[in-house]
Amino acid sequence: MALGIDLGTSELKAVLLDQSGVVLAHAGVRLTISRPQPGWSEQDPEDWWQACAAGLQQLRAANPDAYARVRCIGLSGQMHGAVLLDEGDRVLRPAILWDDSRAMLEAEQLGRDHPDFAEVTGSLPMAGLTAPKLLWLQHHEPQTFSRIDCVLSPKDYLRLRLTGERITDVSDAAATLWLDVRRRVWFEPMVNATGLTLRQLPPLVEGSAASAGLAAAAATELGLSAGLVVAGGGGDNPVSAVGIGAIDAGQAFVTLGTSAALVAITDHAAGNPPSAVHTFCHALPQRWYTMGAMLSGASCLRWVTNLLGKPNEQALLQLVQETLPIAQVVPATTPLFLPYLAGERTPHNDPLVRGGFMQLGHDTVPAMLGYAVLEGVGFGLLDAMHAVQSAGAAVSSCALVGGGARSDYWAQLLANILDREIHTLSGSELSACIGAAKLGFLAIGGGQDLLAAGMPIKARFTPVAAQQPVLQARYRQFRGLFAAAQALHD
Repeated sequence: MALGIDLGTSELKAVLLDQSGVVLAHAGVRLTISRPQPGWSEQDPEDWWQACAAGLQQLRAANPDAYARVRCIGLSGQMHGAVLLDEGDRVLRPAILWDDSRAMLEAEQLGRDHPDFAEVTGSLPMAGLTAPKLLWLQHHEPQTFSRIDCVLSPKDYLRLRLTGERITDVSDAAATLWLDVRRRVWFEPMVNATGLTLRQLPPLVEGSAASAGLAAAAATELGLSAGLVVAGGGGDNPVSAVGIGAIDAGQAFVTLGTSAALVAITDHAAGNPPSAVHTFCHALPQRWYTMGAMLSGASCLRWVTNLLGKPNEQALLQLVQETLPIAQVVPATTPLFLPYLAGERTPHNDPLVRGGFMQLGHDTVPAMLGYAVLEGVGFGLLDAMHAVQSAGAAVSSCALVGGGARSDYWAQLLANILDREIHTLSGSELSACIGAAKLGFLAIGGGQDLLAAGMPIKARFTPVAAQQPVLQARYRQFRGLFAAAQALHD
C-alpha cells in the first residue's frame, strides 16, 4: 500500500492506494482559514498536523488490514504558502497562504528592482507567491523575520512532523519564486533579494525521490512502521497531474477547485512571464508545466450560492439547468460576471481588482446570476488558455478535475467556451492524493506502470458550434469590462 496525503486549503485528504492503482479507502478532514485583515489569508500549521492525524486515524479504523500494509508515503499540498520556523522547528506565526494579497507592494518592488529575474524564476513577482511575503515580513514584522531559521511550504511542514527533516521538492520550490526553474536549483540572487540566505531554505529533491524516513515518534502516533519512505511529493497542481496521468508534453488539464487553472505539460521550461503565465517544475524529473492561474474558481459558485440563499451548489446548478438549458443560446439580457473575488493572476496580475455583475435588470432572476458565474469563470479560463498558448505550450483536449468537475452542465459550458473537448474522470476529486501515492511507490522503486495509466474517463464534452457566436461576443464584452473594474481601485 501507498499512503497519499493532500493538504488542501479547505480540506486535508488521504487515500490508501494499492500497487495496481486501486483506491481502497479515502478520508477527509475540513480546515478553516483565518482572515484577520482584508486581503490576509492564514492557517495554523498545527491544525494541518491535527487534521493529518485525524484523517489517518479514519483510514486506520475503517481499513486496519490495508493500513498495516502501508510501505511508503507521498505528499501533496497547497502551493505558495510560507511556514516560518525558528532553530528549534517551532512555528513563529500563522502560515501565510497562496491567496493572501498583503505583499502587493513588495511584489511590485521585486519586479521593479529585478526585472530580469522572471526569466529565471518562471514567473512575475506576485503577491500570492512566497518570496514577496518574506519581504513583507522583513518590512512589517522585523522581530519575527529576524528569528527565521527556515521557510517551508505547507506540505513540507507535514513532512517535518512525519520525519523530523526539513526538505522540499522542486515543484513546490518552483512556486516560491526562489528557484531557477530550468536548472531546478535555488536561485540565490532572488533569495538574497528577499532578505534571506540559502541556509534558510531546505534541501531540494525530485518529487519521485525518497526524501526521508518516518520518525519513530510519528510512527507510534499514527500507527505506522518507523522508517517508511516519504517521497519528495509536490505542489497540488503537478501532483494532480501525476494522479490523472498528465505526464507528457502536449497534455493539458483544467483544475476547478477553490482556485482554478489551465495547466499544459511541457518538456522544457517554456514561459511568458509578462502575460502572468507561470512556468514551474513538474513533480517528475525532466518535465515542466506552463500554467494560467485564477485566484477564484469553484469558490465563485459557492459564493453566489450563499448570496442567493440556496441550500447548496447543486440546488443552484439544477435551477440554472432548468431555466437556461445548456443546449439553448442564453438570452442577450443575461448578466456578465467578472470572477475576481480575490483579485486575479493570469493574465492581469492584479490582486486588488474585484469581481462584479454587469447588465443586471428587472428581469434578472437567480438562475441568470448562477449561469453568469459559471460563464465568467469559463471566460477567465479562456484568458488563461490564451496566455498559456502565448508561451508556446500546446492545448488540445483537456481533462477537468476538482470540485467543479462534478457538474456536467459546467463541463459542457467550458467545452463551448474553450472550443476544446473536455473530459471528466472517475475519481478525479482525489487526483492529488492518488498522485502523491504514486510518487510514494516511485520513491521505493515501483509504480512505473501506474504513471501513464491515468484515470478512467467518465464523460466527454465536445464544443457545440451553434453556441460559438454568442459566447464569442459575450467574451469580447467580458474582456472590455476589466479596465472599468481595475479603475475602481486605481
